[in-house]
Amino acid sequence: MNMNKHPHISIVSPEYRGEKMVKELVDRIIASVSPITDDFEIILVNDASPDNTWSEIEKICAKDKRVKGLNLSRNFGQHYAITAGLNYAKGDWVVVMDCDLQDRPEEIPNLYQKAQEGFDTVLAQRVHREHSWVKQLGSKSFYALLAYLTETTQDASVANFGIYSHKVIDAILAMGDKMRYFPAQVQWVGFKKAYLPIQHDARAEGKSTYNFSRLFKLALDTIISFSDKPMRLMVKIGAWMTALSFAVALVYLIRYLIGSIVVTGFTSLIISIWFLTGVVISLLGLVGLYIGKMFDTVKNRPTYIVGDTINCEQ
Repeated sequence: MNMNKHPHISIVSPEYRGEKMVKELVDRIIASVSPITDDFEIILVNDASPDNTWSEIEKICAKDKRVKGLNLSRNFGQHYAITAGLNYAKGDWVVVMDCDLQDRPEEIPNLYQKAQEGFDTVLAQRVHREHSWVKQLGSKSFYALLAYLTETTQDASVANFGIYSHKVIDAILAMGDKMRYFPAQVQWVGFKKAYLPIQHDARAEGKSTYNFSRLFKLALDTIISFSDKPMRLMVKIGAWMTALSFAVALVYLIRYLIGSIVVTGFTSLIISIWFLTGVVISLLGLVGLYIGKMFDTVKNRPTYIVGDTINCEQ
C-alpha cells in the first residue's frame, strides 16, 4: 500500500488485555478485508494494558506496515482509545471494533457491502448477544434511560462495531465533548444509517474488565455529558415535592388547630423539613455533577496522550 495516499478502509481497535488475542484479530481482519481491497490499514490502540499487549503489537507492526500501533501514556478508557485511533485513521471508510473477538472480523465485508447501498453508517446489530442476562438487562435499561434523557434513538443491541464514512468520523472528532462515548456520539451526529444483524461470538479470552462500578460510572458520565434533562427532571421533582409539602403542612396545621398535636414546635419543624427538602432538591439536584464536568472542560486537558507510535505518519 502506498503510505502517502489515503487507504480505502481503516480498521480501529482499542486494545486492553489483548495479548493472547491481538495476533488472531489482525490475521482475521486481513483475511476478511483483503477480498474487498488491498488498500487498508489496521490501527491498534493499546490503552496502557498491564499485560504484554504492546509487545505483541510491536511484533505485528514489524512484519506488516499496514498495521499501525498507538501506545497511550496511561489507561484513559476504551472510548478515549477509540478517539485516538480515529484521529490517526485516514480511510474513506472506518471500521471500529473491539479486541476480544466478540466482534467477528468476518462481518466486515457484510458491513461494507451494506454501506455501498448509500449509507454513511452501518451499525452491527447483535441479535443474539453472548453476554450474561444480568449484563444484557443492565444494557437495555441504560440505553432506554439514555434514549429518554437525550431524546435520541438508542439500540441496546448496538455497540462500537460498525463501518463509518470519513465524514461521519470527522463530525465525531469535531465534537468538543471531554467525555467520550462512541455509540452516543454516532447517534448524535446523525447522517444516513442502517442496521445489520450479525453473529456475536463469545469472548475469546479472559473476561470483561467492565464491572458494575465502571459501568455505572460510564452510564452516569454519558448521561450527564449528553443531556441536561436530568436537571430539568430534578426541578420538576422539586416542584412536586414543594407542592406536596404545602399539602402536608395544611394537614398538620389543621391537626394543630383541632388540638390533636400538642408537642411544641412539631408543626413548624415538619413544615420546614418538607418545604426545604423540596427546595433543595429543586435547586441542587445534579448541579454539582454538571459543575464538575464543566470544570473538567474548562481545564482543556487533552482527552488522551499518545506515548509511542509505530508505522504512523507524522
